[in-house]
Amino acid sequence: MDTLLMDTSVLRGRLPNGFTYYIRHNAEPKDRVVMYLATKVGSILETDNELGLAHFLEHMQFNGTKNFPKNELVDYLQKAGVRFGGDLNAYTSFDETVYQLPIPSDDPELLQNGLKVMRDWAQDALLDDEEIDKERGVVLNELLGGRGAQQRMRDQYFPMVLNQSRYAQRLPIGTKESIEGFNHETLRDFHRKWYRPDLQALIIVGDIDVAEMEKQVNILFADLENPDDAPNREEYTIPLAGKNQFIAVTDAEMPQTVMQLIIKHPEADIKTVADYRMQLIKSLFNQMAGSRFAELTRQSDPPFIQGGGSIGGFLRGLDAFTMYFAAKPGEIERGFEAVVTEFERIKRHGFTATELERAKENFITSVESSYAERDKRKSESYVESYLNHFLEGENSLGNEDRYQLGKSLIGTITLENINALARQYYTDSNRDILIMAPEKDKDTLPNENTVNNWMEAIKVSDIMPYDDNIQEEPLLDELPQAGTVISRQDKPELGVTELTLSNGMNVVLKPTDFKNDEISMTAFSQGGTSLYDDEDFLSAAYAATVVGGSGLGPHNATQLTKYLSGKKVSVRPYIAERSEGFNASSGKKDLQLAFELIYAYFKVPRLDMDVFEGYMQRIKASLANRLDDPDAVFSDTINAVLYNHNIRRTSMTIAQVDLIDPQRAYDIYKERFADASDFTVTIVGSFTEDELMPFVLQYLGGLPATDRGEQARDLGIYPPEKGLQRTVHEGQEQKSSVRLYYFGDYDYSEYENMQLDALESILNIKLIERLREAESGVYGVSASASYAKYPRHRYSFGIAYGTSPDMVAPLMASVFDEINKIKQNGPEQVDIAKFVSEQRRMLEVQLRENGFWLSHLSGSYQNHEDPAYILKYLDELNKVTAESVKAVANKYLLEERLFEFVLMPDAQ
Repeated sequence: MDTLLMDTSVLRGRLPNGFTYYIRHNAEPKDRVVMYLATKVGSILETDNELGLAHFLEHMQFNGTKNFPKNELVDYLQKAGVRFGGDLNAYTSFDETVYQLPIPSDDPELLQNGLKVMRDWAQDALLDDEEIDKERGVVLNELLGGRGAQQRMRDQYFPMVLNQSRYAQRLPIGTKESIEGFNHETLRDFHRKWYRPDLQALIIVGDIDVAEMEKQVNILFADLENPDDAPNREEYTIPLAGKNQFIAVTDAEMPQTVMQLIIKHPEADIKTVADYRMQLIKSLFNQMAGSRFAELTRQSDPPFIQGGGSIGGFLRGLDAFTMYFAAKPGEIERGFEAVVTEFERIKRHGFTATELERAKENFITSVESSYAERDKRKSESYVESYLNHFLEGENSLGNEDRYQLGKSLIGTITLENINALARQYYTDSNRDILIMAPEKDKDTLPNENTVNNWMEAIKVSDIMPYDDNIQEEPLLDELPQAGTVISRQDKPELGVTELTLSNGMNVVLKPTDFKNDEISMTAFSQGGTSLYDDEDFLSAAYAATVVGGSGLGPHNATQLTKYLSGKKVSVRPYIAERSEGFNASSGKKDLQLAFELIYAYFKVPRLDMDVFEGYMQRIKASLANRLDDPDAVFSDTINAVLYNHNIRRTSMTIAQVDLIDPQRAYDIYKERFADASDFTVTIVGSFTEDELMPFVLQYLGGLPATDRGEQARDLGIYPPEKGLQRTVHEGQEQKSSVRLYYFGDYDYSEYENMQLDALESILNIKLIERLREAESGVYGVSASASYAKYPRHRYSFGIAYGTSPDMVAPLMASVFDEINKIKQNGPEQVDIAKFVSEQRRMLEVQLRENGFWLSHLSGSYQNHEDPAYILKYLDELNKVTAESVKAVANKYLLEERLFEFVLMPDAQ
């Protein structure tokens, strides 16, 4: 059988010591490179006295290495514009630990030091006693933050689901006891045993000289040594149990009942062309099953909140066919019957030829779209396949081979190939049934015998074949009367053209070459839900969702999905608080269809009462036990305190769902899209004006205009003038959440915005240094600033972190101490330099992205600002000084405007 070809565009090598490398030149983004170090060491290799050490060691790599002692690594990279946690990151799983470093490649010294970081991570962690002990608190807080209903239930069901294998006892986070108690030398010994070149690979993809990079890799990594007594790296798997298993677990903080049926099978390799073809067959199967379940959720009385199933990978050595659903309260049997019946229908009758045809069309569109962008692919997108080659031994197909193989194989896949999968994977052996439910429903849950009886009853029931109802009607009965351009203004410095059409609509065009086949659009018009009174608010807020989910023109939602199969197009209307509009995207081939859809959402929207009723039912079901979740109670309390229980700022209740009037929602939707004259549409991407303008004039210019000149209302919903404190006691776990906010009026300007952004960035740096690195009190902490020009000039500044209850007060004191240092002395120059570097490096990449320009241009027009400001932004960064940041901190981080919210556990 033909073996899958390996990507020839990547240079692969292996040093005499066993160290593997993958190096590829890729031009996007320009002057950037991503480096990944993969080590075949994870928690599965830990002994009983090493639990959690693979993950702990990952943390320690950022706390001191040969070339970057203590915290110098993070400090150095921040100066280069690399963000800790955002860019610089790592993960540990059962079987591997992977480190990632994206850096600029246009600075030779930085590039060389990036390689030194990789070399240090490979074998030169310092593992200093003091640093180890400091990090214990950080990891304990990570463990603590992850505790909750899901984790408590997982502890109960994992042994069964993982077939009592070693994996069930080796969760990467470890245990509280092991993290607190392991010996320093135990960690160093683990590092010596496993961080070695024969288990490691370096992946480098980016705008680099491949030959020079290979030379440097040889110089830096050739002297890595494997220990003389290196233990064998055993490969662990999960054996099949050879039996069916059942477990039901409950928790007082679980908000809904979820059921899974997991039927396990030996893992299928993807090594040959035949294997790849089988993978495509599974993908088509999953896509068609997904479409069927999407249709089920659109019923007026859907059988579950959500449900579905698919064939895919499970864990080491196993694949699985998994069915799942989230049950409506008291309807677990109904949800089970619906999901299992649908897959029984597929097993008995198969899919239809038309379903397969649509799935193939979607696949071909996806393959062609990827191939069209092959020279514009981001470097990051190549990494996963090279990681997979190193970790799993599966070849990474090159762009050309993936395209040719996909196009050639898809035509060979028959309906019988697809339908055989259900018979192969939907079996009666090695099946796990897992139920997770609220504690209060424990006595009403079915037992294993009951579920088996449900299953047997479905198997002998009459099940009709699926009826694939297809409608071929065109979206529009007739073409609209085209409009004209009445004014034009070119902005060559931005590459932007501003047009005003004869119906008053403004259209902003920015052709780009960032992608080969990506056209993105967004539109806004003043008004939104602000124009409606409180009694109509929920109808207005859900209007676009209800109408957008009801289909369009002659097609209901299911028929519209089928109508659009194989098309690279998406149009979504929205109604926000102060505006309404749409977001859209397409490729060149489907550009006209995108404009037809936009026009149809203005002119021929639908209201499908079945979709509406079903959607409302699912919302109600999802809200039934929402307040059993401590985080939901905390969030609701914050909003209630800040906004005085205003309906526009609170989470919806079941009773409020009934306030949504479908006809009123439909009428509001039509009102919002009745007048094109005050819409501004921004279009960015791979088009020429000649290609685009016929559609702009026909479909946008053909929209009706009433020139009503609306403005959004100021609803006057603001936090109190004076700050306050609130503590909420909810939750079983001994953990706390802290949310600190400053609110108030704001002197909105480009200058002020930049200073507040700088304060956010600098405070993030200082709080991580203090709360995480110095005091070991948190896993993560974030400061976030936001500001608004309309309806009033306002700002908010928030600080959020989780910690243990006993650390709430001391850490809060540390937060205020760091704030006061900035207010009294201003920030350190080194931290200002980090902010400037981060902004500069970030913008260099963003200026080559369609999404950035779409957001920037649309936001500028919405705020009545000159979008050309972005061109001088980097020069304006020089205005960020210690004094300017100090001034903005003193101006806005005022004690009287401080709101303190703390979530504490229930009293024991």
